[in-house]
Amino acid sequence: MKSDLLKMALILGLLSCVGPFAIDMYLPAMPEMAEQFGVPTAASQYTLMSFFIAFGVCQLFYGPAADMFGRKRPLNFGLVLFLLASVGCALAPTIEWLIGLRFVQGVGAAAVMSIPRAIIRDRYTGTEATRLMTTVMLVISISPMLAPLVGSLLITPFGWPSVFYAIALATVASLLLIHFALPETLPESQRAPFRLRSMLDAFYTLFRDPFFMGMTLIGGMGTASFFSFLSIAAFLYTGHYGLSATEFSLAFALNALGFFVASQFAANLCERFGGVTLVKLAVAGFTLSALANLGIILAGWDNFAVLILLLLVGNAFLGLIVPTTMVLSLDHHGPIAGTAAALGGTLQMLLGVVAIGIASAVFDGGPLALVGSIAGCSLLALILARLTLRELPQAVVT
Repeated sequence: MKSDLLKMALILGLLSCVGPFAIDMYLPAMPEMAEQFGVPTAASQYTLMSFFIAFGVCQLFYGPAADMFGRKRPLNFGLVLFLLASVGCALAPTIEWLIGLRFVQGVGAAAVMSIPRAIIRDRYTGTEATRLMTTVMLVISISPMLAPLVGSLLITPFGWPSVFYAIALATVASLLLIHFALPETLPESQRAPFRLRSMLDAFYTLFRDPFFMGMTLIGGMGTASFFSFLSIAAFLYTGHYGLSATEFSLAFALNALGFFVASQFAANLCERFGGVTLVKLAVAGFTLSALANLGIILAGWDNFAVLILLLLVGNAFLGLIVPTTMVLSLDHHGPIAGTAAALGGTLQMLLGVVAIGIASAVFDGGPLALVGSIAGCSLLALILARLTLRELPQAVVT
C-alpha cells in the first residue's frame, strides 16, 4: 500500500475508533450498572439505544455540514461535544442521567462516523477506495477486540465510571490528531453553501437511487445483526454461560476476529471478482452461517463453543459485506459524498436501534433471541441483495 494511503487509513481508522470504543468498552459494565442503579436489564440497554439514536440521526446534519464547512471543522465540533458528554457520563448520578448523556455523546460521535467516509471519497474511488476502507476497517476492528478487555481491566479496580474517563482521554488524543496530522480534503472552491432546497434535493436523489438504497440497507442488515449481539452478549455470556467480565471480553474479541481477518481480503477479492459479485457471495455465506446457528439452537443443542464458532464465521462474511457496500453506495455520488455518507450511516444506525429494541424485548436469558435476530437480519440482507443486484446497468457492475 502507498505510504500516503496507509497514513490516511491509520488516521481515519483511529478517529473512527472513538464511536466503537464508546460502545464496546463499557459493555462488560452493563450488568454492574444495572445492579448499582437498581434497574432491570432493559434500562441499561436503553443507554445503548439512546446513543445509537443520536449517533444515527445526527449524521444527517454532519454530512451537509462537512460539504459546507469542509471536513475538519465539523469533526472538531463533534469530538469536543463527545468529550464533554463522556465526562458527564462518568459523573451521572442516576440511570436517567446516564441515558440522556449517552444521547449527547452519540450526537458528538456521529461526526466520526460519516465524515471519514466522505474524506475517503474526496481522494479515492473504486478498488483504491475499497482498499483504504478495508484498512480503516482493520484499525476499527481492533477496537471490538481490545475495548471490552480494556474496559473490564478498568472496571474491576476502579468501577464503571473509569471507562468514560478513559474514553475522554482518547478523545483528547483524537482532537490532537486532527489538528496536527489530518489534512483538509475539501478545498473551499468545492464547498457547497447551505441551501435547504439543495440538501432536500440531494436526499431525494439518494432515496430514489435503488442501488444506493440497496447497498445501504444490505450493509444496514449487517449492522443490525451486530447491534443485536451488542445488546444481549454481556447478559447472555455472563448470565447464561457463566463467564466473568474478563472472559466475556475475550469471547467478544474472538467474535470480532472473523470480521478483522476477512475485511483485509475485501479489496483484493473486490478487484478480482467485482464488488457486486463479492456482495452476492458474502451475503449468501452470512445467511447460511446464521441459519445454521439458529437451527442448532432450535434443535436443542446449546453449546457455547459452536455458538462462538458460527458467530465468528458470520462476522467474517460481514467483514466483506460492510466495507464493500459502503464503497459501492458512494461511488456514483461524489458531488454529495458527505450527504450520501451521512444518510447511509443514519439509516444503518436506525436499523440497529430497531434490532436492539426487538432483541432486548424477546431476550429471556437464553441464546435464541441472539441467533434468531441475526438470522432474521441475514434473511433480509439476502432478499435485499437479490432485489438490488438482480439487474444492474453496466456502470455499476464493478
